[in-house]
Amino acid sequence: MLESAITWWTFFKISINERLVYRADFMLGTLMRFLPTLTQIFLWWAIYDVISSPGSADSTTGPDGDIAGFKYGDMVAYYLLVIISRAFSSMPGLTGGIANQIRNGEVKKFLIQPVDMQGCLLMQRIAHKLVYYLVATLPFALVFFLCRGFFVNGWPAADVLIVFFLSLALSFLLGFFLETCIGLIGFWFLEVTSLTFIYMLMNFLLSGHMFPLELLPSEPVNIRAWVEFLPFQFLAYFPAAVFLGKIEGAEMYRGLISEVAWVLFFVVLSRVLWWKGIKRYSGFGG
Repeated sequence: MLESAITWWTFFKISINERLVYRADFMLGTLMRFLPTLTQIFLWWAIYDVISSPGSADSTTGPDGDIAGFKYGDMVAYYLLVIISRAFSSMPGLTGGIANQIRNGEVKKFLIQPVDMQGCLLMQRIAHKLVYYLVATLPFALVFFLCRGFFVNGWPAADVLIVFFLSLALSFLLGFFLETCIGLIGFWFLEVTSLTFIYMLMNFLLSGHMFPLELLPSEPVNIRAWVEFLPFQFLAYFPAAVFLGKIEGAEMYRGLISEVAWVLFFVVLSRVLWWKGIKRYSGFGG
């Protein structure tokens, strides 16, 4: 048990060092991710300006108007919180990396060494996220400070904050194991790029990344009700909606339980795919 803990700790430190090798490139890439935030803020300003009364726009509060219960300030606050959610749940390169290891035969090392593949990948992602948060803390703090006027209700209650942070941690696990499952399909398909593209498209549209789920139509088909049965909302929408009070009370706790259930489902599914996959896998050569 102690040797296993030392092994994982060593692997974690190595992953941290790998992320810090190209520090300047990593920092620049992190800072550049904030540029779409400005674009989104100006885009929603233009949308609300169209639907609001003439001359209502204010330099601090923005134009008036209401879209599905969201005023302009609510929408900006929502999008800022979604950025945080996405920072936890997004796993760039994970699916393709797993598929490439299977296709190129690199997965063999996990079959002959006493190291768990998913555990290694999880340590790598935790290390990546920690370095990312370390670099992005100051930019995030600056952006939220400049946009503090959009959070008109201030900080939520303590129980809401607890659910918010728990949902962020669970969104990380959900995103990791969901994309791991897609990557492990590489045991059966030579190329998973198309599946990855479909997943990213559905993620972008159904997770609340592009717009709040309240904007989904309810007639003639209640699309939002169908979307709520899927796990995508927990990757972006749910934590932001909890923080803003759009989901509260018993509904908030039911959502958290559902998120835990989805995480457990994909954990088990990833293990089943791994066990089934290595039984049909054939590796030749060195």
